[in-house]
Amino acid sequence: MAILKIARMGHPVLRRPAEPVADPGASEIKRLIADMIDTMHDAQGVGLAAPQVHVAKRVVIFHEPVEGSEEEMEDDPSSDPRPLTILVNPEIEPLGEERTLDWEACLSVPGLMGMVPRFAHIRYRGVAADGTVVERLAEGFHARVVQHECDHLDGLLYPLRMTDLSQFGFVEELRRAAGVGGEL
Repeated sequence: MAILKIARMGHPVLRRPAEPVADPGASEIKRLIADMIDTMHDAQGVGLAAPQVHVAKRVVIFHEPVEGSEEEMEDDPSSDPRPLTILVNPEIEPLGEERTLDWEACLSVPGLMGMVPRFAHIRYRGVAADGTVVERLAEGFHARVVQHECDHLDGLLYPLRMTDLSQFGFVEELRRAAGVGGEL
């Protein structure tokens, strides 16, 4: 397993649609997923898409937020607040027109963050690393992460989704000026 180089905004691999994976169980896909996991952990990210590591394939990984309060999670130290999800050839279906606006950042847009509108409720499906079909409903941060990572598969970075570029800037400056937090 290896730590892969992360493509940054401007690289052609991030601007074009990724190709579907013909065989999710192929050894090269398993190796890619393992390397993506190592890379995401090393970069302290919440999610990663294959195009971000220079592979134009429809594969994403992310930590799915678990519902519950911080106190509940502290009471059960064995609980992983964000279990890993792997999706090959994912699809997203918005459930309604409601959108939420929140801050996003990206490993491919280092040091910057912006306010991005996303569907509030979605259904997503794809194939897991073991070949089983994954289908889930998501809302809140969970829905935001899935949409953010799947956008990479269509050649979209979060600044292209922004509607107000005055809400885009360097993380350090935004935190200092307004107490803005979190990164994707």
